[in-house]
Amino acid sequence: MFDSEHLEKMREGIQLFNEQKYWECHESLEDVWMEDRQDPVRNIYWAVIQVAAACIHYRDSNEIGAKGMITKAKEKFRRCREMHVVSPLAIDKLNWEELEQLTMSEDFEKLYNFRFTI
Repeated sequence: MFDSEHLEKMREGIQLFNEQKYWECHESLEDVWMEDRQDPVRNIYWAVIQVAAACIHYRDSNEIGAKGMITKAKEKFRRCREMHVVSPLAIDKLNWEELEQLTMSEDFEKLYNFRFTI
């Protein structure tokens, strides 16, 4: 779950995402995502990592790579809903529903310009 170390890593990853440092965001969140493979909350990290990767491909004009990563991210958003791991923290502080909507619509321009509130 979200302990203090996880929250700090998430804040760091979100800050990097907001600065459009998508690779660094990916790197920041990857260790926490890999840490506990049994914790369903890891799907929140995984979704953000895959959206960040899609943004890297979009920035590099790699449409196939962007669409491939966004397809994977969509699955993580579905898992988060099915497993009920989307907390009020994610909804309120991460604009989770907006991020999910942009991901599902594959609006890469808006997704690339999306910023988390924290």
